[in-house]
Amino acid sequence: ADYVVVPHRQAFLLPPDLDPMHGAFCEPLACCLHGIDLAEIKAGSSVVVLGGGVIGLLTVQLARLAGAATVIRVTRQAARRKLAEELGATASVDPAAGDVVMQISGETGLVPGGVDVVLECAGVGETVIQATKLVRPGGTAVILGVMAQGEKVAIEPFDLLFREVKLVTSFLNPFTHRRAADLIASGKIEVEKLISRKVSLDDAPDVVSNPPQSGEVKVLVVPGL
Repeated sequence: ADYVVVPHRQAFLLPPDLDPMHGAFCEPLACCLHGIDLAEIKAGSSVVVLGGGVIGLLTVQLARLAGAATVIRVTRQAARRKLAEELGATASVDPAAGDVVMQISGETGLVPGGVDVVLECAGVGETVIQATKLVRPGGTAVILGVMAQGEKVAIEPFDLLFREVKLVTSFLNPFTHRRAADLIASGKIEVEKLISRKVSLDDAPDVVSNPPQSGEVKVLVVPGL
């Protein structure tokens, strides 16, 4: 911070009494906000969030703020499912318990026939395909997760056409950073529960190069720790 000059239009003030660790969530929240904007969630809508990481947990909260009455979180880890329900998810689904599409949109599922909006936050081929199948006819599937460049998935265009599914992609955070900062500053979005642990700069390479610990959501690197 002592050596970087930032254009003023890219700097957003946060309250001086705000925990800097909370301010660190502004950038990922701004990315989630962009996806929520593209989803055009209406009051009373039903929403599925695919993915167990921090992006998914922020998206769950934003979906509720946008007016969704039903928000279903899909993730394998029990600790993350529990946390999602603490943060506003009305239900959670374990992919290991059976076919995700049947658990949610099947005849005896949570929302028979499909939901209004699906937000894919995992960046995995399997969940991208699930997103197109979980959405109801006329609904919207938003791809927020990032798959590796060159990876491909098999999608049936006729199925999307026949059901008039809107497939939308969301990348980064154009013009949403100010709103994200305001949401963090106001406390409308819970971020403290998303911090799994804090590590020093020296420990960062080890954290980045290894899989997250069970139930871990967000690891923050704190220089000087």
